[in-house]
Amino acid sequence: FGLFDGQDVKGIVTYGNPPSRHLCDGIAGLKNGDLVLELNRLVFAEPVKNGPSLLVSHSLKLLPKPTIVVSFADSAQGHIGYVYQATNFLYTGLSAKRMDWKIKGMERLHSRGVTALAKGQEKVAEYLRQRFGDDFYVEERPRKHRYIYICADKKDRKRLLSELLYPIEPYPKGDSSRYEIAHTPATQGQLF
Repeated sequence: FGLFDGQDVKGIVTYGNPPSRHLCDGIAGLKNGDLVLELNRLVFAEPVKNGPSLLVSHSLKLLPKPTIVVSFADSAQGHIGYVYQATNFLYTGLSAKRMDWKIKGMERLHSRGVTALAKGQEKVAEYLRQRFGDDFYVEERPRKHRYIYICADKKDRKRLLSELLYPIEPYPKGDSSRYEIAHTPATQGQLF
């Protein structure tokens, strides 16, 4: 979904299937896990007053019902999730503590990418230690603020709220900050 000013795209929001079936079932249980979508990207090319919350709130109305939307605010980047708070998402705490496999010099590689380097090996960690030596290490993954929104009629919303597996908590607060958007990405002016 996009926020436009005439022909100019000011911002976009995308939704997709979460990368983990465990995440879906952990939020909504086995019988509702198929209803979960993840708000996985929210990007603006330049500041637009109330633009992010406006775009998210309007896009939620266009999703199929019932749908449970989950999104995360990355605390490692200083994000609290104010856009989600402004659009009445439910705050359900921090993501679980996890450890990531890392290799010195390849820190930007996701843990799954590190695992892929040992494709076909039975003892993945042992193989990676042997292949990379002291450059292979484990690091704690920063926890993220987890927000949930239920797109449903009153009856389904009430039912899904009662079956939600995470407790609803008060919104976290922190220093309000503006995010750096001075980066100018390479753009493609014409698709075809």
